[in-house]
Amino acid sequence: MLTEFTLVQWACLIIGAMGIGVSKSGFPGISMLHVVLYAFVFGALESTGVLLPMLVVGDVCAIYFFGREADWRHVRRLLPPTIVGILIGWAMMDRLDAGQFKLIVGGIILVLTCIQLVRTYRPGWFDAFPHQTWFAVVLGLLAGVTTMLANAAGPVVALYLLAVTLPKWELIGTSAWLFLVLNVLKLPLSFQLGLIGESTLLVGAVMAPAIPLGMLAGRWLVGRVSQKWFNLILLGFTAIAAIRLIGWI
Repeated sequence: MLTEFTLVQWACLIIGAMGIGVSKSGFPGISMLHVVLYAFVFGALESTGVLLPMLVVGDVCAIYFFGREADWRHVRRLLPPTIVGILIGWAMMDRLDAGQFKLIVGGIILVLTCIQLVRTYRPGWFDAFPHQTWFAVVLGLLAGVTTMLANAAGPVVALYLLAVTLPKWELIGTSAWLFLVLNVLKLPLSFQLGLIGESTLLVGAVMAPAIPLGMLAGRWLVGRVSQKWFNLILLGFTAIAAIRLIGWI
């Protein structure tokens, strides 16, 4: 498989792998970048199986760097509805054809892009209801479905953790532990669906060293670059790529 990739595809794989590290280090808006790039190389459905083991590597690296800052109250609050959402997404994946899957994944990415834009310009809109139980349940279910269908729940979880006013480093640490648990739980489901095999694990193993490199770059960027503008540029490219995935352009 590796020998069949073009230079453009290799560039997408490397940038996407580094993007995993950057997203785990405090830029959750970038989490859609690797989803789009790997969907471009492998297809929307197959890319989920390639990415999942790589995301586990990213979660372990994030815990090493930031895990001591986690707020376990919010991990425990989000975990039950998110697991239910994962099971819903798993049931959906077994019933969708390739065209439907591309449409749903592209739509999810566009919706999450819009959420990120709203959160950037109107963060106060989410201040009124973060401590309500229904808020945690709804966002947990949405995060579970999106992480199972597209490995793209980062913006949803970030939306919740920002709404409950977690400091930056606690937000990163809490996300790291939550996603490690969720992604490990998703592994047997993806095996059952036939999305993870020798070829996908080989790609992940080759790309894995780029993940901690991206995380180190993310740590450097967090303190030196405006996250608002950094996310906005990437969100623009992500939106265009998602529209292409749906087939509108």
